[in-house]
Amino acid sequence: MPLVLSPATDPDTGGPLAVSLAGITPDRLAGLALDTVKRLAITADERPAELGELFSISGDAADSMLECRGDFSRVHFVGAGMAAGTIRVTGSVGRHAAEGMTGGRLEAAGDAGDWLAAEMSGGEVMISGSAGDNLAAALPGSDHGLRGGMVVVRGDAGCLAGQRMRRGIVAVGGSCGPAAAFEMRAGTVLVAGCVGPHPGLGMRRGSLVALTAQPAIPATFHRGRTWLPPFIGLHVAALRRSGFRPASPLPARFRQWHGDTVAGGRGEILAPEPF
Repeated sequence: MPLVLSPATDPDTGGPLAVSLAGITPDRLAGLALDTVKRLAITADERPAELGELFSISGDAADSMLECRGDFSRVHFVGAGMAAGTIRVTGSVGRHAAEGMTGGRLEAAGDAGDWLAAEMSGGEVMISGSAGDNLAAALPGSDHGLRGGMVVVRGDAGCLAGQRMRRGIVAVGGSCGPAAAFEMRAGTVLVAGCVGPHPGLGMRRGSLVALTAQPAIPATFHRGRTWLPPFIGLHVAALRRSGFRPASPLPARFRQWHGDTVAGGRGEILAPEPF
């Protein structure tokens, strides 16, 4: 039986407005007695608290499984720093979910807040709803965003998705906001819906793939060849096994755009032909 957490208080009836679960991950809880788990230190509205004060807790973490039942949209840092195990959320999660994750799997049936998978370096994140801004991005002052692993958002994503990514895969089943792949270093961002304005600005390397819509290509990108890169089909096939389902079939060919030329021009935006 997994360890089960359910909110014991409601913000609308006097509960905290923001709770941080930083450090509460299946790999760190494994082997701990239930009473010990209940006494673990967390923060609520930036004040110290114990896990058992704010959550109803049952089961155990011996199987490296943590199940979060209910609305966790005001609970932040869910899965942050996780190295192994699985976290399943039946609703939405707050900001910084899976931040700095190095392994394991986070699943959420609802939406995710800003900074999902920020600076993650391994593992898998699967969000059935939408995500906020700075998906798989670098934290303020940092030089790198996602460094490995796979992040799938079946809905939409906000601005700056994949900002300063170094490697890994980000797949957005819906549309994304402005400045996707901003200052991207490497890796792949795939968007099944519309790509917002100013994509790829400052991109050094890596690939931003618009699977169905035609984005507005910045003036600092130059036109390349028209072809079907094999890696796109391979990525989409692998992502389908994780629940990524583009609404339309893949285009027969893609137009390649090289850039950003002001940052070396070794990245690429791929968009369906004709363009």
